[in-house]
Amino acid sequence: MRRVGLGSLLAATARRHPDRIAVVDPADKPDWSDRPAITWTYAAAAEIVERLARGLRSWRLPPGSRIGLCLPGSAESALAILAVEAAGHVACLLPVSWNEEQLLAAAQGAALSAVLTQSRLGATAPAARLCAVAARYFGLRYLAAFGPDVPDGVINLDRFVLDGPAQAPEGPPPAPAGLVSFVGGDPDRPVYRGGEAVVAAAAAHLVAARVAPAERILSLIGPHDLRGLVTGLAASLVAGATLEVMPLFDGAAFAAALRRPVPTHLVAPAFLEKNLAGRDLPTELRSLTLVHRAPARFPVRSRAAGGPQGLRLDTVIDTVAFDETAILSGRRGGPGDLALVLGKPERLALPASLLGLRRDPDGRLAFRGLACAATPLQRGNQPAAAERAGRDAEPVSWQEMPYAAMLFAGLATGIDMAALPESTDPTEIFAPA
Repeated sequence: MRRVGLGSLLAATARRHPDRIAVVDPADKPDWSDRPAITWTYAAAAEIVERLARGLRSWRLPPGSRIGLCLPGSAESALAILAVEAAGHVACLLPVSWNEEQLLAAAQGAALSAVLTQSRLGATAPAARLCAVAARYFGLRYLAAFGPDVPDGVINLDRFVLDGPAQAPEGPPPAPAGLVSFVGGDPDRPVYRGGEAVVAAAAAHLVAARVAPAERILSLIGPHDLRGLVTGLAASLVAGATLEVMPLFDGAAFAAALRRPVPTHLVAPAFLEKNLAGRDLPTELRSLTLVHRAPARFPVRSRAAGGPQGLRLDTVIDTVAFDETAILSGRRGGPGDLALVLGKPERLALPASLLGLRRDPDGRLAFRGLACAATPLQRGNQPAAAERAGRDAEPVSWQEMPYAAMLFAGLATGIDMAALPESTDPTEIFAPA
C-alpha cells in the first residue's frame, strides 16, 4: 500500500477544491527576494509541484537521495518540500541563517546529493554561499536556485520549472521518502523521519489547534525544523487550510497580514507572547499557538484567567518541540493544558498509536507513537539505512528524552534538562522566563 505523505494531501484537496487557497506569499516579498508575491491555489500548487518533481526525477539520482532545501518560509519552500517528496527523495531542511561551515558540515553529514536554494534573501546571497560549499564538497552533484541573477553553474529553478519535462515519467510514482532535520540547529545532529510520521505529528497538533478547512495559518516560524514544519505546512495540508509564512518579521507587514478578513490561526515563537498581549487582536483570530522549544518555562499567566487582549484563554495553545523527536500541543485552561498533561501524562487524550507520553520515576519524559517515529543519522552510514530504521520504527517503543517536567502542586511550570537539582525554590519556578 502506498505510504501517505504531504504531497498526497495536497493532491487530494486540489482534486476536490481546486480554487481553495493553499499558499500565500507575504506582501513584502519583492523587497527582500526580488521575486513577486504570489497567491497559490491548491490546483496551481499541485501543478507546479508536479512539474518541479519531474525535473528533479530527470536528474536521475538514486531513489531516496537527500536533497537540501535552504529556503526562507515562502511559497518556494513549501513547493520545494512537496516536490522533493513527489520525486521520491528525502528533503533535508537547512536553515537559511547557517554560514558556509555549518552548511558544509550538514552536506557532508547528511550525504546531500543536491541543494535547492534562492539567489537573494535580504542582504544575503544563499546561492553564492552554497557555491562555496559545492566547491569544497564534491558529493554535491546539483545546485539550483529560485530568483533572478542566479550564479554561473547554478541551475535556474524558475526556468527549470517552465522548461522541464512536460510528460510524466514512465512507471508508478515513487513513494514519499521522508525528511531530515537537525537537532537544535546543529549540523552534526541530523534526524530522519518518514512522511507518515510528519503527517501524524501534524494530526496530533491539530487536535489542539482545531484548524478548519479553508481557514488560514499565519506563521512567524519558517519550515526549517520539525516545529515550523508541523505547525505550518504540514498542519495546513492535513486540515486543507491556507498557509502564509512571514520569513522576515516586519511589524507593519505583520499587522497588515494579521488583519486580513479571513479566519486565522496565528503561530508565533513563545517569547512574543508579551508583545501580543498588548495588542488589540482582530475578531478573525481563531487561535494563537505559542511555540516553545525544550527546555522552556511556562509563564504564570498560562494558568491565569485570561489570555492576550482580544483572546479567550481557551484559544491560546502551547506547543513544545522536544528536539526533533516530538511536538506536544495543548489548549490553555482546558483538559489538554500542558500544565496538566505534563503533570499527569494519562491526561493526554490521544490514541497511543499516534502519540503517547509517560513520566519515568526519575522525572524524565518519554514519547512513543507514529508522530514521534524518528531516528538519528550517523555520519558515514549507508544512504538507505536510516530511512529503513525510521520507516520500520516500532510505534510502541518508548523514546526517552533528556528532559523532565518541572512540577509545583501537581502542575508543570516548565521543562528542564533531566538532571534536576534536589530542591527547587518555588519562587524561582514561577518567575517569568
